[in-house]
Amino acid sequence: MEFAWTAEQEEYRKRVRTALDELLPDDWDERYVPESYASDLQVEFSRGFCAGLAERGLLVPHWPKQYGGSGADDWCHFILNEEMKAAGEPRGPQYMNINWIGPTLMTFGTEAQKDQHVKGIASGRVIWCQGFSEPNAGTDLAALRTRAERVGDYYIVNGSKIWTSYARTADWCFMLVRTGPGKKDITVLLTPMKTPGISVTSFPGLIKDGHLNEVFFTDVKIPVANRVGEEGQGWKIVTHALSFERVGVPRYHTGLQALELAVEQLREEGRYDNDPVIQTRVGALASKFEAARLLTYLVVDQRVKRSEANTDSNLSRIASLEATTDLMNFLGDVFPHGLAGGNVLLEDYYRINIPAGITGGTNEIQLDLIAQRGLGLPRGK
Repeated sequence: MEFAWTAEQEEYRKRVRTALDELLPDDWDERYVPESYASDLQVEFSRGFCAGLAERGLLVPHWPKQYGGSGADDWCHFILNEEMKAAGEPRGPQYMNINWIGPTLMTFGTEAQKDQHVKGIASGRVIWCQGFSEPNAGTDLAALRTRAERVGDYYIVNGSKIWTSYARTADWCFMLVRTGPGKKDITVLLTPMKTPGISVTSFPGLIKDGHLNEVFFTDVKIPVANRVGEEGQGWKIVTHALSFERVGVPRYHTGLQALELAVEQLREEGRYDNDPVIQTRVGALASKFEAARLLTYLVVDQRVKRSEANTDSNLSRIASLEATTDLMNFLGDVFPHGLAGGNVLLEDYYRINIPAGITGGTNEIQLDLIAQRGLGLPRGK
């Protein structure tokens, strides 16, 4: 594995940074970043921003040319992710479209779905949310109860979803529904969010505005043509989708940036240079984030080489989450009276990462997958 960036990759990173300089407003850090990338303000901003990236060939460079990409390898995709995350994720919810919804539809979608949705995502102007989690189901997707009954050329959907980020302003929902009595009788429906019978209720929490929404479905009619794959194939499809999601967020990149901000603030307060305990903790955190970076790069390298899927993506996620959790504990210890008065960006980092151990698959699920698929251990009863 080569650890140095090529000249072409360095040039690509410069192109991404130049685009950020051109497309982000002067008050981006002061006005937009504190609102979080799930806020209505940032979500709507993302439509124009991502369209600007698309015009520059920077939104989906790793996609095939027939879908609006340039056929670049996954390294370009991860360079893009690193720079977008470092800038406060101005793509808003569209990182999700790019990371896994588009690629999943390329694999399982019909030609009509690819023509409409994959091209729509590549334009940068379409917002999606994901309808996975449900009340009382926790992280067990097989326990979902939102039901879809087929009546002629439509499915009639009743139920609810929870924790649905971006639901207030999304155009479409990539939704899991139950279509049979079996535990894995799950189907994927592409659901227009303006369909009659859909309502969205937001609720407050520690996470910033826009992330916590409950979506209710009452006799919602969804055309059978909106089904992805075959009926009952949802488990296979979502497993494929989450294999992209679990290494899609470069937490190591933003974690190291947040750590640097914390050190700067501690220095300003005179609490860093003469405190070997804090220095030791900072060194340990930096090492953990660098280890997470290398594990993530390993997974990207495997994708570029089209290696067989394994549990390395789960391991990289565990490493990133452990480093993130340790950093949040460190911030709580050294700034016990809050971060807002010292650094708004640090507070934003803390709030955004509160649900980090849940989104995209909880730590417990990742560890189970490593135990069963990586180590061959039996499933617990």
